[in-house]
Amino acid sequence: MNPAEDYIINQEEPFKSILMQLQVLVETSVPNLELKYKYRLPFYYLNGKPFCYFNVSRKKGYVDVGFWSSAHLSVHLDKMVTEGRKVLRSLRYHDLNDIDAEVFVAVIQDAEAVNHKGFWK
Repeated sequence: MNPAEDYIINQEEPFKSILMQLQVLVETSVPNLELKYKYRLPFYYLNGKPFCYFNVSRKKGYVDVGFWSSAHLSVHLDKMVTEGRKVLRSLRYHDLNDIDAEVFVAVIQDAEAVNHKGFWK
């Protein structure tokens, strides 16, 4: 098992369940992703470029899914969190029931379409 998978499997609940559900949604929505362990986080790469990452904030009680090319995203921006960040946007989940698969997959597919554009606009 690679360190990124260890990160997911070794989380406490509800984080573990949230991460596993998100992992399934990401990997079934976008082919050819590579799961790596970068910056101490599970980080997906698409065609050798950063795509998205999972981050657990135990202290604040959520899982953050950050999108590398978020400056170029155009769908469901109203559901994304920027919280003091200039460019990066993320989807945030406190509970397994917070995951709206339709919204998540739409954002993932949008991210796939713009991933070649890079981090900055």
